[in-house]
Amino acid sequence: MTAPPNDRGQSADPQDGLPVDLAAVLESIEWLTGDESHDLDAQALLAGLGLRLRRMGIPLDRLVLHLRTIHPETRGRTLAWAPDEDVEIHDRAHGFESLAPFASVLLQQISETPGPVVVRLDASDRPDWLEIDVFKDRDLVEFVFLPLRNAEGVVASTVFCTRRKGGFMPAERAALERIVPALRNACELRVVRTTALALLDTYVGTGTAKRIFAGHIQRGQVESLNAALMLSDLRGFTHMSNRLPSQRVIELLDDYFDCVVPAIEAAGGEVLKYIGDAVLAFFHRDDAAAACMAALDGALGALARLDRFSAPDAELHAGIALHYGEVSYGNIGSGHRLDFTLIGPDVNLLSRIQTVCSTTGQRLLMSERFAGLLGASRATTIGHHDLKGFPHPVPLYGPII
Repeated sequence: MTAPPNDRGQSADPQDGLPVDLAAVLESIEWLTGDESHDLDAQALLAGLGLRLRRMGIPLDRLVLHLRTIHPETRGRTLAWAPDEDVEIHDRAHGFESLAPFASVLLQQISETPGPVVVRLDASDRPDWLEIDVFKDRDLVEFVFLPLRNAEGVVASTVFCTRRKGGFMPAERAALERIVPALRNACELRVVRTTALALLDTYVGTGTAKRIFAGHIQRGQVESLNAALMLSDLRGFTHMSNRLPSQRVIELLDDYFDCVVPAIEAAGGEVLKYIGDAVLAFFHRDDAAAACMAALDGALGALARLDRFSAPDAELHAGIALHYGEVSYGNIGSGHRLDFTLIGPDVNLLSRIQTVCSTTGQRLLMSERFAGLLGASRATTIGHHDLKGFPHPVPLYGPII
């Protein structure tokens, strides 16, 4: 590869240590901060930067970026680029540092060092951290580790790697360091976006998170929504709580949610909230019958998962109510403390149907409207039942499996 001319009109051959072209460095900084890269995801950003550095004549053979995040399942995401390869993505689960303690030690050293950490290896050097997936079997010779800091600490870290025997020249390392502040700003933007969406998704659900992130956050800002509704309640929770230690109760409650929530999501539903030991979810489709079928699939999937659950000190059983109706979907609350929820008479009916599950021992009950949308082949009547707040007995149905 022919390097671009430097600012003195000379060819900046990577082998002779001449200054890297200043104009090319500035172009890369402008690209990182400009409109072209603003909307790129982290993979495209990393690939674009790697290609630009190569075109500058820097012998870059591996570019690694680790983005920290706040997420209940992952502690961060590592991305790795190499010439003529797709960008690798590795989500790091909590506990990764215990599985690869050498990685934890390395990251700690980087985060505590104000400037770059430069490591050059010879044939006999085989530090443990070379076994990390993004470095393994790459024959890399020099690594320039750089933390990407803001005022609150390290938001990300990056590693520039080369296979060239002599490693990076001083001018090349200087060029990389000049680019780092712009890379830090680009990464910080993506970390903030990712963290905000991840936290909203974690606590309110994917669809609701998108609405909130789009600015639907004013009290009273609601919309009318027709959807299949599902309420799943854990049976015997009070008895379990009185019988077992608190920590064990929490563990079993999480086991219960691990059975119910994945089944809802697999069927295309969204969990709106947890109400103690209950799960409120909805299934929105343009076709009402399709929404009801999806909700039934989610309910049956949850019950099947609960049937397969086994523990020496407890059994997990649930009562699930299903209904199709119109709800108000949006913000209620006071001042700046709001809740994004479903409210309306149809939610009240759903709750009353679930109560019948508890009093009759039925595992799954459906409203007349829900059963009608499913069709006679999927539902059977179980009679009329008195529901609190309703003047007349209400017909309820069970599934035909």
